[in-house]
Amino acid sequence: MSRMIEAIYIAAAKGEPQVEVEAVRAVAGKGLEGDRNFGQSRWPGQNLTLVEAEEIEAFNRHCTRTIAPDATRRNIVTRGVRLNELVGREFRIGAVRLRGVELCEPCSKMGASLATCEQPVADVVKAWVHKAGLRADVLSDGTLRAGMIFSVD
Repeated sequence: MSRMIEAIYIAAAKGEPQVEVEAVRAVAGKGLEGDRNFGQSRWPGQNLTLVEAEEIEAFNRHCTRTIAPDATRRNIVTRGVRLNELVGREFRIGAVRLRGVELCEPCSKMGASLATCEQPVADVVKAWVHKAGLRADVLSDGTLRAGMIFSVD
């Protein structure tokens, strides 16, 4: 199975809906152009976030749900990539170099956005612990596109 970008999402402003894009420019130290967090990094790991498509699908199966890939509010949805293994490591998507900084653990805001009467906030957060993705820094400029392949250095 290929290790690749399945989808890319950005939101123009905090609280705005995310929009799926085919391609986005990544800028070293700033993140993804057009995204709410672009240039807002105050500490490592705030340039962009990633989540595994397989974890979204597992959540849907386990909880009998059908959340969409953008429901996690992560920028990049991957396929075939074990993101937890990239903490502290450099990797590339196409020609863009990135560094995995830390797990993007679920917060109460994520829990609230995915909660239902049958699955309260605390249960949602618990279901996503160590599965909610990766925070990464952009180390080199370039364009990211859906379908691009990951390489681990």
